[in-house]
Formats: sequence, C-alpha cells, structure tokens
Amino acid sequence: MDQLTIAGKSFRSRLMVGTGKYASLPQMREALMASGAEIVTVAVRRVNLDAREESILSYIDLHQYTLLPNTAGCHTAEEAIRTARLARAAGLSNWVKLEVIPNDGTLLPDPIATVEAAEQLVKEGFVVLPYTTDDHTVARRLLDVGCATIMPFASAIGTGQGLQSLERIARIVDVVARRVPVVVDAGIGAPSDAALAMETGADAVLVNTAIAKAGDPIAMARAMAMAVEAGWLARQAGRIPRSAVASPSSPEVGRIGADATAVQS
Repeated sequence: MDQLTIAGKSFRSRLMVGTGKYASLPQMREALMASGAEIVTVAVRRVNLDAREESILSYIDLHQYTLLPNTAGCHTAEEAIRTARLARAAGLSNWVKLEVIPNDGTLLPDPIATVEAAEQLVKEGFVVLPYTTDDHTVARRLLDVGCATIMPFASAIGTGQGLQSLERIARIVDVVARRVPVVVDAGIGAPSDAALAMETGADAVLVNTAIAKAGDPIAMARAMAMAVEAGWLARQAGRIPRSAVASPSSPEVGRIGADATAVQS
C-alpha cells in the first residue's frame, strides 16, 4: 500500500486511532498494537504533564507511534490555541489535532473558530490537522491558511452512524485535490464505514469509539486496519461503473441451445 505523507513525514498505515473510552489503559495499548496505526491522538487535558503519577503516555511507545495531541474540550479558538501551545511547551509535539467544539451538546466543530485557530497556529509553526465539518467551503479555507490535512467528520463524534453524505466527502476530496491528505474523522461505526470512506476518496481515517467500545476492541482494531487497506486498494484499482442494465458475465457465443440445434441440422 502506498504511504501516507503528512507535512513531509511518511506512514505505512492509513488508520489513525484515538486513545479515549477504553475499559483500561492496558486494553488501549493492546488495541493500538493490533490496529497497526502509527499516528495516535491523545487529548492534552488527559495527559499528566508533570509526570508525578501514572500517565496515559506510560502506555504509548513514543518510539513506535507519532503522538498527535488534540485540543478536545476546547470551546473557543483562544482555548484551543493555548492548549496547543501548552502541549508543545511540555515537549509533546508541534503537531496538533485541532478541535474547537462549542458546548452545545452536538459535538460538532465551530468552523469559524476552527479556521481562526488554525491560521494562528500555522503562523506559530504548528503542523495543524483540523477536525472540521463536511463543508467544502470550510475545507478550502483551512487549506488556504496552511493546514497539513483536512479532517471532515463522517457523522457526529461517538455516534457510529457512518458516512452521512458520500457526496460531501467526495466534494472535499475534489477541492483539496491531493494538495494535503483528507482524513475522515468521527462517526465511523464499523469496518465497512472505514472502507467506504477510503473508496470515496479519503486518504486515511481516524477511529476511536468504534474500536474502544466494541465488544472485542482488539479484534475490532485489526478489522479496521484491514478495512482501511481494502478500501484504499479498491480506490486505486477503480470500481466498475454503475449500470441500470444487467450485463452477463459469460458471452452468448457457445451457449447450449441455439448452437446445438444448428449443429444437428
């Protein structure tokens, strides 16, 4: 499988995984390993930056994974900017998964505040991967301010509803035109959703809840990895056109019946 490249850094896996909602940190570590992912996102507010007690980072091999701090829990652009600065100052990373989500119960991103925060963070030298809506106009604006990826949702965080609009994701892919990767983030519920996102044109997917809350998170992590690879390969192979008319897979020549009658005469 071709490598995924973000901000000049290449990855073999096109599956990114989150670290929240697991029954335990050891289970999370096993799921990360099973997923084959190389990019792992962690909420900055969940990281014990002073290291005086056990931290989630104790269960993530930073030699094996690229850590992607995220600004989950930030309701405004200002909060997200401060959180990203804190993560970088603490030595976590200058990469940031930008989330600006108003406290309105929907967990949908604020597109205006997201663009505002992204623009400022890019100016400060951050590699910004923004969680955003499936609006191609917002995607274009995030691209223009210098984001390293565009990360539209499939559906609302944690709902597992899958892709609500293939056309809107495909439109974002067209707008971005491979200038940066498109990563479908949030709402993936099953491996079939991940495969469909890849077939639709995404370069990668980010999955958390669908793995962490599965009956067997380890098995689901493996399934997601296989689905992402299958979807990517299918996209590269090129599917057949849809047709309203049935088409036989075998030719009419040599069909028993008319040909046999002709031989007997």
